[in-house]
Amino acid sequence: MSEDGPEKRGSVRRAARRLTPAGAEMRDEVVAEEVAVALVYNGISHAVMMATPCDIEDFARGFTLTEHIVERPSEIFDIEAEPAGRGIEVRLRIAGQRMAALRQRRRTLAGRTGCGLCGVDSLDAALRPVPATRSTVPVSRTAIARAMAALPPEQRINRDNGATHAAGWATLDGTLVAVREDVGRHNALDKLAGALARRDLEGADGFVVVTSRCSYEMVQKAAAIDAAAIAAVSAPTSLAIETAEQAGLALVAFVRGDRLTVYAHGERIEP
Repeated sequence: MSEDGPEKRGSVRRAARRLTPAGAEMRDEVVAEEVAVALVYNGISHAVMMATPCDIEDFARGFTLTEHIVERPSEIFDIEAEPAGRGIEVRLRIAGQRMAALRQRRRTLAGRTGCGLCGVDSLDAALRPVPATRSTVPVSRTAIARAMAALPPEQRINRDNGATHAAGWATLDGTLVAVREDVGRHNALDKLAGALARRDLEGADGFVVVTSRCSYEMVQKAAAIDAAAIAAVSAPTSLAIETAEQAGLALVAFVRGDRLTVYAHGERIEP
């Protein structure tokens, strides 16, 4: 893609009127860009997500993996992202058996009442069992603190617009090796998953750090990429805690400086 194509964007300028006790001032503000991204598998449209239009191919690859549309990166044969109207269309070509399973899933869900959760068509599908992470290594409190402290300087888009979340992958010593941003916290984690798959870092021991609260979906996606832990700057939900326990994933939240709170698999977090 060209330098000004969908892979390179993230912020746009918009006119704004600032009001202060001294009066009104017209300003040129930088804001986060948000567009519709359509994911099309083997010619069939599957989902439309609202996302920040950067690292779109990583997003598509990661979403396809964390939603278990495919089970391995090698089952994604091709990805093409192109502007389409006011959004972006991403065309993916995946293995035939995975496409057959996706078609069956769509037929099974057809006609059911939608639950409104990220395009999932039924409550059963939304709360499907989460496969366990394959990582059982311990993670130290020091490594988590180090990784979280290193995350803000890597938030290039947020530095411009103040509106995007970030997800980072850290090695067991707390070194960040990949960071992705998006207005949606789930999207940022999907982009990170895609970046890891593209760089053949899947299966490497490490953990996820995020600049948001920790929901069920965040735990599900972290487990899908075999993270040892997910560490969030803000609070977890009750379902996130329950899911982390079931998935064998250590869940850490309220990571602030050298303090943190462990909610699931505390035996895996070293003091």
